[in-house]
Formats: sequence, C-alpha cells, structure tokens
Amino acid sequence: MNKFDIAVIQGDGIGKEVIPEGIKILESISSHFDISFSWDEFDWSCEHYAKTGKMMPENGIQQLAPKDAVFLGAVGFPGVPDHISLWGLLIPIRRAFHQYINLRPVNLFDGVPCPLAGRTSEDIDLMIVRENNEGEYSEVGGRIFQGTEDEVVSQQSIFTRKGVDRVLRYAFELARTRPDKHLTSATKSNGIVHTMPFWDERFVAIAKEYPDIRTDQYHIDILTANFVLHPDWFDVVVGSNLFGDILSDLAPAVAGTIGIAASANINPEREYPSMFEPVHGSAPDIAGKKIANPIATIWSAAMMMEHLGQVKAAGSIMKAIEIVLKEGLAHTPDMGGKASTKECGDAVVDVLKDLLP
Repeated sequence: MNKFDIAVIQGDGIGKEVIPEGIKILESISSHFDISFSWDEFDWSCEHYAKTGKMMPENGIQQLAPKDAVFLGAVGFPGVPDHISLWGLLIPIRRAFHQYINLRPVNLFDGVPCPLAGRTSEDIDLMIVRENNEGEYSEVGGRIFQGTEDEVVSQQSIFTRKGVDRVLRYAFELARTRPDKHLTSATKSNGIVHTMPFWDERFVAIAKEYPDIRTDQYHIDILTANFVLHPDWFDVVVGSNLFGDILSDLAPAVAGTIGIAASANINPEREYPSMFEPVHGSAPDIAGKKIANPIATIWSAAMMMEHLGQVKAAGSIMKAIEIVLKEGLAHTPDMGGKASTKECGDAVVDVLKDLLP
C-alpha cells in the first residue's frame, strides 16, 4: 500500500469549504488504488495571525518539511493586509521548499459556459508555467522619507540565470510531452530594459536545445489580448512570476470560471514537498455561503496524485470532473447552477463510484 503524509492548510475564507471536498474525493478512491492518507491539519491563517501575530509559527517550515505534499486552500482575508498574509505563509513555503515551478493547467470543459462566443473545449487546452521564486516578487527595495512629499519607494526585480534557465527548461520539457509541441514566452522587453531582454536572450539560447519545439514570443500586453481573441493559438506558455500570475487568472476566466482553476507549486527535484492549491483565493465575498466551486481544489488534488506517482488515480479524478461538468450534475453558481459546494463534491464522488466499481 502507498502511504502519503499530507499537510493540510485550509487557510482562509472558502479554503475551509473546498479543502474538505478535495480530501473527500481522495478518500473515496483510496482503497481502490491501494492508497492511504494521513492528514495533518495546520490552522495557519489570517485568523491565526489575529491571535498570534504570525501567519504560521517560527518553526512552521520545519513542521512541513517531512510531509509528502502540502494541500492548501487559500490565503488572505479582510483585516489582514495582503502583503502580510502572503509573505507570512504562502511565499515562505514556496521559497523554503524551492517550489520554483508554478504549474497551472487551463481547459474549457464541455458543459461549462464560455464567455467567448463560439469557442469549444477543443479551442482552450493549455498549460501556464510560472516562475515561482524570484522575478518581480522580490523583497529587495524600500522607502525613504515615508509619509512626506519627498517619499521615495523602490522595488527591485531579481532575475538570475539559474532561476530563468530552470523554469524555461521545465517549460520546454513540458511542451515536448504535448501533441502540439509549442511553447510561447511572455515578455515585455520593449518597455522593461534589463530583465526582459535577458529573459528573451535565455529563451532563444535554450530553444536551441529543443529544435523539435515550435516557439514564439509575445509582449505581455498583446499576449493578454490574444488569450481572449485567439486562445486556440496557445499550448504551453511560460512567464515570469508576475506575468505568469496574471495570465493564469485571465486564462481560466476565458475558460468559464476561476472556480475550476487548479495549480501546483512544484519542486521538480523532489528534495522538498510540493504544494497544491486552487487558484481562486479566499473569496471573502462568498465565504460562509457554501456555494464555492470545489472543482479547482479537486483538480489540484488530482495534480497532487500525479506528482506522487498515482497517475491512474489522478486520471480517474479528472474523468469524473469532466463527466460532472459535461452533464451538469452539480454546477455551482459561478457556472450558472444552483449546487452547493458539498453537492458538487458529492457528485464527483458518485461518478467515481460508477467509474471504479
């Protein structure tokens, strides 16, 4: 039997509503695939911050380090500034565990209303690879003359050859596994004079190692426009920390709803645990209403299974998601339905029972 010790951080807002659905799905298939789970829950959140002044304990990273993976719900809630909540929990985990790949799949599923006229599931099927440890999300900078008319604020972007090359190579390798073998690089070298020309140079250099991969480069402004106008043009898209972050929220919106957007924070060398989370955030506007879409979390659970070597289990979960969405068995309000979070999760479990007799 394969045994996995998973750290669970439900976090804030709807994270507390969707993570139980993801766990429910994994438990429902565990015996069929000869898997067992140990769920170690950590109450780290903005609520924890309000009580203790910290998003997680001083030894939080050490507590997570022995785990096989981290399953995260959401971070952030009104009353705690976003830079406090993210830099106190999510970003330290990503960096301490060298989770330098943020992988975000985007699909238009049959049965999910698309805001783009005439588009079908054949038109939107792409992967976004976001650099996750450096780039624009740097701690280097500061303020002087704060609170005066002479106030000056600086923020440094940090791009290293090691950091850029490894995310580009990951993206090229991923493109090699896909039928289209096509990789697009997001840049802004016409306006950002140092870091983006460097990014472009490394993309061209590494592309020479992958002559079988078709490549193109777009400035981020026209790239966002083409995500809307021509989503069928794209297969794998690689971008810096900031550009990848923006694109991976836009793309699932184009595919119908951010409520189905999954992600993985990956340490490819597997020296540290990787972390799996829905993209949608804590959504305080609907927290407590029990209408949050759990599909992104369930999909993230499937990505966790694939990362842990349980490919068949991951495939079964994805098949069940496809059926639930296509047949409209339990669409939540963001997909035009009336199902609750639990009803949607239950529908996935029921379909899995039919798929795995």
